[in-house]
Parts: sequence; structure tokens; C-alpha cells
Amino acid sequence: MVDIYLPTPTDGHSTVTSTLQEATENLIRSHIPSNGASEAELQKRYHFEFLLRNLRQGFPARYVSQDASQPWLIYWTLHGFSLLGAGLDDQTKKRTIETLLALQHPDGGFAGGPGQAAHLLPTYAAVCSFAIVGRPGPGGGWDSIDRKKMYDFFMSLKQPDGSFLVSHHGEVDVRGIYCLLAVATLLNLLTPELLSGVPDFLATCQTYEGGFGNASFPGWAFEADDPESETGQTKTYDPTAPRPPLGEAHGGYTFCATASWVLLQPFIELSYASESGQQSATSITRHPQINTRALLRWCTQMQGLPIELGGFKGRTNKLVDGCYSWWVGGCVVLVETLLGIGLHHQSPPDEPVSEDDAHKAWDDVDDSLFNRRALQEYILYAGQHPAGGLRDKPPKPADAYHTLYCTAGLSAAQHRVVPSEARKTLLISAWDAERARASDGTGFAPTSDAEREKADALRRETCAHVLSWTEEEGTELYVGGAANRVNATHPLFNLTITHSDGIMAHFYGQTFPSRYPQRAKPKA
Repeated sequence: MVDIYLPTPTDGHSTVTSTLQEATENLIRSHIPSNGASEAELQKRYHFEFLLRNLRQGFPARYVSQDASQPWLIYWTLHGFSLLGAGLDDQTKKRTIETLLALQHPDGGFAGGPGQAAHLLPTYAAVCSFAIVGRPGPGGGWDSIDRKKMYDFFMSLKQPDGSFLVSHHGEVDVRGIYCLLAVATLLNLLTPELLSGVPDFLATCQTYEGGFGNASFPGWAFEADDPESETGQTKTYDPTAPRPPLGEAHGGYTFCATASWVLLQPFIELSYASESGQQSATSITRHPQINTRALLRWCTQMQGLPIELGGFKGRTNKLVDGCYSWWVGGCVVLVETLLGIGLHHQSPPDEPVSEDDAHKAWDDVDDSLFNRRALQEYILYAGQHPAGGLRDKPPKPADAYHTLYCTAGLSAAQHRVVPSEARKTLLISAWDAERARASDGTGFAPTSDAEREKADALRRETCAHVLSWTEEEGTELYVGGAANRVNATHPLFNLTITHSDGIMAHFYGQTFPSRYPQRAKPKA
């Protein structure tokens, strides 16, 4: 019998890195049950109790280091409940809304803790938490978000090269850009002026490996930083100048940059000249590009060997870690989408379909480009802590961060959530431009009819683009059986589809078509 659990090949020269890799492989291998997948059980009750203890009793003392990440602790807990299929009582929702509103900065955005500075990362976590517990109307939280001040806060962070600082006096980081774009998309805050230059900057952050670093060298293309430039001359920014990325490719940066790139696709299509040479009066001539095939290669190469149970690592030659189940495993479907892989075209839900047609309408071939089964095995065998919660890898303790991102990675491996052209067409056909414009929270005032049309189109196309993502029937895969199922999560927001639809319907002033097809009545 062939042993599939072969160790990582080495050159025979022992180093600290190779020794640690070998020890990790042996430890993970010891968690593989002797009789295979029959023992792969997701301990939902223990994980629920772990989350509930944090919610009711408070986090352990070691979480004091997360004082500036309080919205994240809330989001990790709430979305963990959502993925496990647990609802929240009204009192918990009320307390959460009150806590989050206390973190809203008077000048816009949300802070990581009371009295702290506004920051893009906790702003994302707070808004995602509102998507889970909030609702329209008094006391519901949604209408208490000061979107105008938040938009002004976003614009105050914008840099000439299209990037954003994560906070005033902070650094540029693609994670902050993702958080800003996700929030702006959810809350109807997208404008051409906000997105100007962002695709160009993101393209400069891709490394030679194919993944993304955290940023690119700031000011690299500014003449003002050239010591040989003539004094007194007008300084300009040249977007065509090459800008080396900062740092190596990393799972978290790669997910955030890739998700940002997908979110920006409607803006890119509307604002940049096409390769055929056609362009509008408001289009930009240079079309930014990333190397999607190199990106896909990097993502798939981050999945571990069988002896590592198919877990993902976050960087080349690093150890596997449960959180990258989402940051890299969840990124693969985004890259597949950019390459046009796995898109489906089911019938619109308002058209009744027979049972026979329903079966024919779905393609049950798994087009996924990572090993979904292996990733689930890593999470089930190595990622679960015996006392509840999920973890990086044994023997480490469980924590709130890994509990969510291991569960989200499990969701990404169980379900295929991909864009649907049919769903997008339905959303656009039902679009109410007047209500969407009236629901705008930015205060952005177009100066011409062309600018107004572009802003309307950006709003419509982006909303239809992100809400067209649909769980593809017939491709679900549950290692250990359907009892291990967790809810599907939106690949762009890491919220359930229900929560994404709900908050966007409110802030765009829309009534979206039903996601559920009508079944034709059987013939008598």
C-alpha cells in the first residue's frame, strides 16, 4: 500500500525551518484517525459553547492585547454564530448595537475602542457586525451610522497614488483598502472620486510570486522625491512609472487585494478604456492589469501536502495555519471568477421550472482549483480544539480569530458561491435608479450629466455585481456527512448571503428579486 503521507523533501541539511516543518508534519499526522473520514465530525456544540462563553462571560485576560480591536472580537463571534446556524436573541442584538454605536467616531468611521482614533479595519468589522444584528428604523443601528461623515473620513485618507491610509497618520495597507471598499459597497458610498486611482495602486502590489504584498513603495513615482529633479518645477505623479511592491506575497494581503480587485471590476469597466480602443468622455486611457494566472498559481501552491492534511500556509516555506483556510482557500474562488472558471447560468427564479429542468439546469462538475476535501480534513482533524473553538494547528489553543476563519474556510470548501449572470440580469432589470440615488450617503454632487450618469451606473453595476453571487447547487461537498454543514458565506464580504442582501437592500433603497425559484406544480 502506498503511503500518501510522505514528508516534505529536504536536501539533508537540517535547519531551524526544516526541523520545525518536520515536527509540525509529525504532529498533524498524529491527528489523522485510523479509520479515515468516518470520524470526521464538526463539534458544533463545543464551538457554539466556546463562542457563547466569550459573548456572555467576556473574553479571557489574554485578549487585553486586542483592546484596539473590539469590533473585530464582536464580528468574529457574531459571524461564527451565523456560520454555525445559531440565531441571536433580541437582547443580545440590542446590546451589540449599543456597543458598536459607542465606537463610532464623531468625525466618521469606527474606532477599535472607546475614545480611540477611527481606523479602516475596525470600521469594516463594525459594519459587518451591524449587517448581522442591525435593522432599519429606531434602535436598529443601521440608520444611526453617519454615512456622510464616514465618506468624508474615507476621502481624508486618500493619497495621490490612489491608495488610502488606514487611519490619520497611519500607513498604507491593502487590508485597509479592502475594508474601505467592502464598507463603501455595503453602505452605498461608492463614487468615482473615491475609487479614482485605486486599481492602478493595487496592481503595483502584486509580487513576482503572483500573490500580493501589503503595499508598494510610497512616492516611488513622484518627481518631488527625485533628488535630481530641477528645483522650482511643477511636480507631477506619473502612474505609468514602475513601483516595486513592499514585502513578500502573503495570504491576508492577497485575499484583500484580490477581493478589492473583484469589487472594483464594475468601476474598471466603466472608467478605463477598453482594449479595443473604445472609450467614453469620462474614461481613462490606461487599463490597469494584474497577472491572474500567476495569482492562481501562488494560491494553489499554498495548499499543503497530504502529510499537512491539505491545510493552507500564508507564505512560501511557512507552516500551515487554520486561518489561511479562508484567506487563501477563500481567495481561490475569487481568482477563478477573474479567470471565468465555474460561472453558472441558471434560469431566473421568477420563471417556473419543472423538476426535470431543474436537474438539467445545474452542472454538478466540481470546477474548483483547490482540494476542497483535503482542506475540510485539515480543519476537522487538526483545526478543532477538544474543549471547543478552532485553532491555528495543534497543540495551540483556540481563539476567536481562528474560530471564525477556520469555520469560514470550511464554508468555502463545502460550498461554491459564484457569480450568476442570470441573477445579475434580474437585479439590473429590477433596479430603481431614483431610490438608489436618494439613498446615497456621500453627499457627492456630480457637476455634469455625464458624471451623474457615471455615478448612477457605478452604483447599479456594483450592486448587481456583488449580489449576483449565488450558491451553486449540486457542488456541495461535506466531509463527514451533511451533519458537518455550515452556512455559505459571501466570498467578497465574509457575511452570509442573507445578511449581505439585507443591509444592501436597505442602503440602496431596493427590493431585490427573490433568490428562490418557483417550482412548477406537478401535472394532475
